[in-house]
Amino acid sequence: MNAKKILALLIALAMTLCVFAACSGKTPTDGTTAAEGDTTAEAVTAKATPKVYKIGIMQFGEFDALQNAKQGFIDGLAEAGYIDGENIKLNTQSAAAETSNCPSIADSLINDNSDLILAIATPCASAVKEKTSEIPVLFTAVTDPVASGLIDSADAPGANLSGTSDMNPVKEQVDLLVKILPEAKKVAVMYCSSESNSAAQYELAKTALEALNIECVQKTVSAVDEAKSAVESLEGEVDAIYIPTDNTLADAMTLVSEAAKNVGLPIICGESGMVKDGGLATYGIDYYVLGKQTAEMAVKVLESEDMLATVASMPVVYQTEGNEIAVNTDTAAALNIQIPADVMEGAKTFPEA
Repeated sequence: MNAKKILALLIALAMTLCVFAACSGKTPTDGTTAAEGDTTAEAVTAKATPKVYKIGIMQFGEFDALQNAKQGFIDGLAEAGYIDGENIKLNTQSAAAETSNCPSIADSLINDNSDLILAIATPCASAVKEKTSEIPVLFTAVTDPVASGLIDSADAPGANLSGTSDMNPVKEQVDLLVKILPEAKKVAVMYCSSESNSAAQYELAKTALEALNIECVQKTVSAVDEAKSAVESLEGEVDAIYIPTDNTLADAMTLVSEAAKNVGLPIICGESGMVKDGGLATYGIDYYVLGKQTAEMAVKVLESEDMLATVASMPVVYQTEGNEIAVNTDTAAALNIQIPADVMEGAKTFPEA
C-alpha cells in the first residue's frame, strides 16, 4: 500500500472517531445537557426528566376545618408551581374520623415511598411519628404539638416533624360568648376525653370563664355516640356550651347542635365549620389559610438540599392574623337570641346566601 492510500485511511478513521464522540455526548432534545464527563443514556435521561415528588396526605376526617386545611395546602403548593400530576403526585387518604385507621394509612404512605407526608390533625401526626423517622412530616390542624408529644419544642422541633398549629383564641371566644350571652353564669366546656388538644383548650377556657366569675362545668365524651345524650344531660344545668376545636365533636356537630337546640342551649364553638353545622357563633382561625401556611413550609422542604434537617429546624407556625367571627343566623333565630350589631358587623354568616 502506497503512502497516499495510508494517509487517506488515517483521515477516514479520524473522521469516524470524531462523529462517534459527538454522537455519544450530544445535547438531549429537550434542551438539557448531560453532566460534564458523563454521556451515558441514563445520565441524559436523568437530566431530561425532572423529579416528581410523592406527597402523601393523611386526613383524620371529612369535616370542614380539615377539608379547608387540605385544600389550602394543595392550592398553596400550586401557587408555588407544584402541580399534582406534573411535578408532584398526591396520595390523599382519610381516616374517616377513626383513630384506629391511622396506623394502616401511615404504613400505606410510607410504603408508597412518599418524599413528604402531610398529617392533618393530631391522630394522623401521632400515627406517622410512630412509623417513621426517615420521611419529612408536616402536620396541620394540631393545637398543641408539644403537649401532644409530637415534638420537644415549638421553636426547634429537632426531629422529622414540624408544621402549623390551630391553637384557638380561646379567651377571645369566651369573650364572644359573654358579649352574646351576657346573662350566662354557668357554662359547660364539652370535648372528647381522648383528645389531648381539647383537654388543653378546656384548661384555657376554664381559666377565662372563672376570670369572668362564670362557673365552668367539665363535660367529656369518649365517642361520637355519646354526644347527643351528653348535651341532653346539660338541660337546665348550664346556660351555654363551649366546644373547642375537637375532632370528635366537629365530626358530629350537626347531631350535637340539633340536640342543643332541642334543649335550648347555645353553643359557642372553636371554628366556623362547626358554626356552619349548627353552632351559634365563633371567633376562630381560617383553616384554609392554615393549609396555605403549611404549603409554604412544604415548598421550603422540597427545595432544600437536606429535607430532614430543614424540617427539624423549622419552628411551628401559628396563625396570628385573619381570625373571623362567624354566626349561624338560623340557630340564633331558633334559640330566640339577638346577636349584637357590633358582632354581626363584618361577621361571616350561615346559612350562606
